[in-house]
Amino acid sequence: MNHKAIYSLSFHITGHSFERERERESSMALFLDFIFPAPASLFLAAMTVIGVTTSALGGISEATGKNIQYSKFLNAGAGDISKETKISSRAGMLLVYSPSLAAAALASFAVPGFAVAGRCLLVRIVLSLHFFKRVFEVLFIHQYSGQMMILKPVITISMAYCINTVTLLYAQYLTQDTPEPSFDLRNAGIPLFLIGITGNFYHHYLLSKLRKKDEKGYKIPTEGLFSLVICPHYLFEIIGFLGLALTSQTLYSFSWFLGTLFYLMGRSYATRKWYLSKFENFSGDVKALIPFVF
Repeated sequence: MNHKAIYSLSFHITGHSFERERERESSMALFLDFIFPAPASLFLAAMTVIGVTTSALGGISEATGKNIQYSKFLNAGAGDISKETKISSRAGMLLVYSPSLAAAALASFAVPGFAVAGRCLLVRIVLSLHFFKRVFEVLFIHQYSGQMMILKPVITISMAYCINTVTLLYAQYLTQDTPEPSFDLRNAGIPLFLIGITGNFYHHYLLSKLRKKDEKGYKIPTEGLFSLVICPHYLFEIIGFLGLALTSQTLYSFSWFLGTLFYLMGRSYATRKWYLSKFENFSGDVKALIPFVF
């Protein structure tokens, strides 16, 4: 190969490399138009990867029958649960949500100067409303089957929620004095959050009305979007977390949304499979999570 051919080939390869580099830079610039730049925090980077990975694996485990043992899946795990420490369902669900509510509500007191105004305050309010609704439902809406909850998964779920809440608040705190993203998504995020929290509450209310006083068994829900999917409360929860991510616009908030999506897809698939196995009259046309699709 002569010198001209070598030079031409080298220029061709180098040109392609520059082009790919420009494309990567362009994609990154477009991405940064929608979110705050990731802070130089090894902790946040690790939590982002860990959160999405563990949630995705959790969703796969749910879909393949290795369910977290609460509600209708209390006896789904392997082994004898008779020796496990248990608490009432109401106490268990309070333990799941209360620490996160406290973390969100008290964030401004724990960190001086945090969430005085602006986006940080808005994110703290959204998180507080989310977990306040959960605690309210536990105390005044949910009707319980009478089954106890195993303490171990209760503590695991509670820690996961609380760690996610604190980490998201910390990620938001680090955006203070940082230039806002070019596209402000709060005007889409707040309505989506309100739609999510309202739809989730409404379908939890419908579930609570299935059981008459002193009834403990499970029934097939049919009102609301239950006629189309067996887990519309999960669907609206996902919408709510998308609204939170758009309101926050941090990389971690989007990772929490993706983790929630992956996990609830697996949990809803397992729930539909459970209904099909327990009720002969359960319609196969009812999907797991997304009407007419999944």
